[in-house]
Amino acid sequence: MLATKKKQAVIKKHRIHEKDTGSPEVQVAVLSTQIDALAKHLKKHKKDNHSRRGLIKMVADRRTHLKYLERKDKTRYNALMKKMELV
Repeated sequence: MLATKKKQAVIKKHRIHEKDTGSPEVQVAVLSTQIDALAKHLKKHKKDNHSRRGLIKMVADRRTHLKYLERKDKTRYNALMKKMELV
């Protein structure tokens, strides 16, 4: 789980407008931050299979959000991929 302040900082960096918390860009950014933290945890705790399952779920969820954004608005998708360095 992300700390509230860290999550708010990620949301603030990737939001489209001032009250944006649910756009695909924000959701992908939050998921990516959580994925990075959990991947770091799993490198230390290799046998933590319950967390590994959560990581796989988050990666699938992020992929779903990215596919949606790619289908709806290709320019926003490309901008997000470049900004998040997911390519």
